Amino acid sequence: MSTGLTVAVVGASGLSAEIGKKGTESDLRLYHHVREGHALTLVEPINYPERFPPLLQSLALGDSALLVADALDRGFAEAAATADLFPMPVRLVRGTGVGEEELRRSLRGLRFEHSAQLPRDAARLRALLDVESVTPRPGPTQVRLDHAFPVKGVGTVALGFVRAGTLRAHEALRLYPGPGLVEVRSIQVHDIDVKEAASGERVGVALRGIEPEEVSRGSILAPEGTLQAGRTLRVGKLRRGAYYRGALEAGKRFQALVGAQLAPTVLLEVDPTHWTLEFDRDVVWTPGETVVLADLNTSVGPRGAGSGTSE
Repeated sequence: MSTGLTVAVVGASGLSAEIGKKGTESDLRLYHHVREGHALTLVEPINYPERFPPLLQSLALGDSALLVADALDRGFAEAAATADLFPMPVRLVRGTGVGEEELRRSLRGLRFEHSAQLPRDAARLRALLDVESVTPRPGPTQVRLDHAFPVKGVGTVALGFVRAGTLRAHEALRLYPGPGLVEVRSIQVHDIDVKEAASGERVGVALRGIEPEEVSRGSILAPEGTLQAGRTLRVGKLRRGAYYRGALEAGKRFQALVGAQLAPTVLLEVDPTHWTLEFDRDVVWTPGETVVLADLNTSVGPRGAGSGTSE
């Protein structure tokens, strides 16, 4: 049985190219390394720090993250503060031009401030990640999609990750947050046709009943009735982003990342125990989903405003 792991690589670019082979590229760049049935996918943001959303969505797609310190500049500082908003495991990777104590001081107040620091050694990191995989997540099928395109003679092909359960060919699933049902015509895992794919695996799925433009990043394939979708979301107590200088107050507009979906939102209610968001369009979520608020209009400090989990 094959296994898979997806790792967000943030803080500095270039390391992924030393570990894997380049694959899909848009505002995200994906790299792959396959060895003895284990498939490693690395995700890097493109055009960051000029654009903040690719950083958020790289982290949203990862099972864990490598925070790479080649230089302790503003881009690294914001990447570190943003990674701190996600509950995933984060490994520190220190480049040769950065000192150990210097890096630790730059991470003051973050949850991984005192974590071990790994050298920027691609072979060593590849060997470390080659023996890790996602713990199988039981339950109904969930496939989080990130790209879609037309293929002549096939139709719509979508790329994504199996987040839970097992994806099987020829089953009918709903494409959330929309109302439509689609058929999974076929499945590929790293260009090999398979009949099913398990948690953690990167898949390409040929879909019947949907056009590519109807698939957006963060859409989820799942059985009908297993997920929630809507425009109002209640989130557990807000954890303010480290070093964020803006106000977190009712009526303020943000961008919110729910899973891997990024949508405009208004912070309707701020309460000691919860906060409520209202979106401009439907989003999909499961209880316990990470929700991150981004303030793209702030002129100083990190753009990650805070995070919590959906209720």
